[in-house]
Amino acid sequence: MISEEIQAKKDSWLNSQIDEESKQAILALNDEELADSFYKDLEFGTGGLRGIMGIGSNRMNKYTVGMATQGLANYLIKAFPNEQIKVAIAHDSRNNSRFFAETTAAVFSANGIHVYLFKELRPTPELSFAIRELGCKSGVVVTASHNPREYNGYKAYWDDGAQVIAPHDKNIIKEVQAIASIADVKFAKVAANIELIGEAIDEKYLKAIEGLTLAQNAITHQKDLKIVFSPIHGTGITLVPEILKRKGFEQVFVVKEQAEPNGDFPTVVYPNPEEKEAMTLALNMAKALDADLVMATDPDADRVGIAAKNEKGEFELLNGNQAATLLVYFLLKKWQENGKLNGNQMIIKTIVTTDLLAKIAKDFGVDCPETLTGFKFIAALIRELEGKKEFIGGGEESYGYMISDFVRDKDAIASCAMLAEMCAWAKDQGLSVFDLLKQIYTKYGFYQESLVSMTRKGMKGAEEIKQMMIDLRANPPKSIAGIKVAKTMDYQLSVEKDIATGTEKAIDLPKSDVLQFLLEDGSKISARPSGTEPKIKFYISVTAALASPNEYNNTKLGLEAKIEVIKKDLGI
Repeated sequence: MISEEIQAKKDSWLNSQIDEESKQAILALNDEELADSFYKDLEFGTGGLRGIMGIGSNRMNKYTVGMATQGLANYLIKAFPNEQIKVAIAHDSRNNSRFFAETTAAVFSANGIHVYLFKELRPTPELSFAIRELGCKSGVVVTASHNPREYNGYKAYWDDGAQVIAPHDKNIIKEVQAIASIADVKFAKVAANIELIGEAIDEKYLKAIEGLTLAQNAITHQKDLKIVFSPIHGTGITLVPEILKRKGFEQVFVVKEQAEPNGDFPTVVYPNPEEKEAMTLALNMAKALDADLVMATDPDADRVGIAAKNEKGEFELLNGNQAATLLVYFLLKKWQENGKLNGNQMIIKTIVTTDLLAKIAKDFGVDCPETLTGFKFIAALIRELEGKKEFIGGGEESYGYMISDFVRDKDAIASCAMLAEMCAWAKDQGLSVFDLLKQIYTKYGFYQESLVSMTRKGMKGAEEIKQMMIDLRANPPKSIAGIKVAKTMDYQLSVEKDIATGTEKAIDLPKSDVLQFLLEDGSKISARPSGTEPKIKFYISVTAALASPNEYNNTKLGLEAKIEVIKKDLGI
């Protein structure tokens, strides 16, 4: 039996102005499917919408996208009275992404808003770039990033090209929640208000990335560097091969089986470069070609995974913290060599990203402030410090990196270009990517990280995740793996507590449902429910001194063993 509340919501949809096909889809749902499809409204959260595609109030469909867009349009009209409002819209390769993008464009246009709609799929970072380039007040990209094929999503951006943050996020949510019914949505497209865009923005964006080049001589010397690239059926195919060619790399090999955009992602289980399985075809090609570097982007090309040869000549995947470490070190080293560091620069990392970045930045005399997880917070800090601090680059452990500030979101196009340049620079000095990483660890300390993601789907899953965080707060561990907890950081309560003294101090960041445990030996464990997926994530970081590059493997094994003990102790 379904609840009265779910029945009422189902009936309200059946009695609304939805099309007949959608009504029949609702009638075909069984009780369990009805519960999941209607037990709540698909929340327009602080990053927009994300959910499984299908009919119902808790699904991504024409009507939930329409209501979200109407709410956003209403807020834009209030926020910018008596101004011509322009928005930009892009989409990835997922099933229905073009349909949702055109639905979004239609609703905006019906509200008198001028729409710049990319005529074909384009990467998320280019959408961020286009917003500022075209003087838009807002923007939307239709994507569910690296989620499984049944998902889609809708990310909203503000006039600085960053995802919306306070107060706009909460205000937009209120406007979306105020849309009482589907009948409140203006779906009738006004064609005169929609302008298709494409190659002209591509050119400006690519020129901006070309302008980031720091080691042109190394690229010239290493133009035959063999690079294997896979867009994993996504938008990376539109610009990554082109930017690598423009940078001067002449041996770029695209994985043919994954080159064609396809929302079914037929060659992978998850279109996620964090997953080794998603990179199998690229790794096989790299082995056959004896390549130097492997790169793969997710469907909307804001994140990139990489692999390189280790000392055995075998391709090894680097995690997001390692890639961020290499990028940040390369950027700072070249800025220093080029005489561009004057104490007025910064890199930015998130609270769950390796602390190694902060150690490297300090060594170069560069600030390294932290933000909550999510590039919207990095972008917000860049905006806050504009004119005071120059942003060099930054990133987070989930394979997202940003170089310079002309894009205000993670950018796999620019990152692919810079990672290839870093690899060429290292090779020009007779170093492999792993040689360079070992040198960094020897100088600054070996940091090993691990991520445990626990998926809990549906209504019950959401309750389980919520209870896990309640239990952790009610009964925080006094020690983990036999090591005493020195500090706890509760970002929801904005409190940092020193366990030995009992003293507390405020955390000067927005509230967020994150708990961190800092151990006496420098280890750090973070617990964080995902804001975009039905998951709770545990981030584990351990560290040790690395006496020399020759001790890399033994030290790594020791740190990995320590991580396993921590996982067992936490029951994750």
